[in-house]
Amino acid sequence: LRLRSVLGRRTGNERRRDSLMRRAEAIPDKVVTLPQRPTGTPPPAAAAVPADAIAAGVARIRAADPDFDPARFLEGARGAFDIIVAGFAAGDKNRLRPLLSDEVFTSFAGAIDERIAAKETLETRILRLKSIDIAEAGQIARTARITIRLVSEQINVVRAHDGSIVDGDPDHPIEKTDFWTFVRDTGSADPNWVLVATGSG
Repeated sequence: LRLRSVLGRRTGNERRRDSLMRRAEAIPDKVVTLPQRPTGTPPPAAAAVPADAIAAGVARIRAADPDFDPARFLEGARGAFDIIVAGFAAGDKNRLRPLLSDEVFTSFAGAIDERIAAKETLETRILRLKSIDIAEAGQIARTARITIRLVSEQINVVRAHDGSIVDGDPDHPIEKTDFWTFVRDTGSADPNWVLVATGSG
């Protein structure tokens, strides 16, 4: 399923929820984001991070940005999750571009182009977001980095040009656990966070 190959493999709030919805400057990042995860390579945050390590990471971010609020970050991340998943399914590159790093956008755009070339459409519905929490957090120099864990029930169906089902089942939802990593330059006046990697576990 192409949604899974890009969003659920390897490609992965703020002071106000809408801060993730405005255009963001991508922060240079070392993460290599690919539509498919190479065999044997674990997804981001595949291993559980101890709660005290997460708390210490959040504390470092707060030290760099006293206005950082984890609860509001998660609220914004949840909104971004809905927008990005819907934008990818709709093939809306303009909607995706402000929220993604260059590497992630290139991977998403490539998958969208492939789908269009195959004359296929993707239907995605997030029926329920069962949980969202911080799986990893840290601050290196001016860059804050947070990985969130999202557990959701979704229906994903790929259809051919004639409407026949290529993959997925419209009547049976699947449970997905996604790990999305966002970064932000805490030395910048721009409050936006940018998605730099996705993975599944």
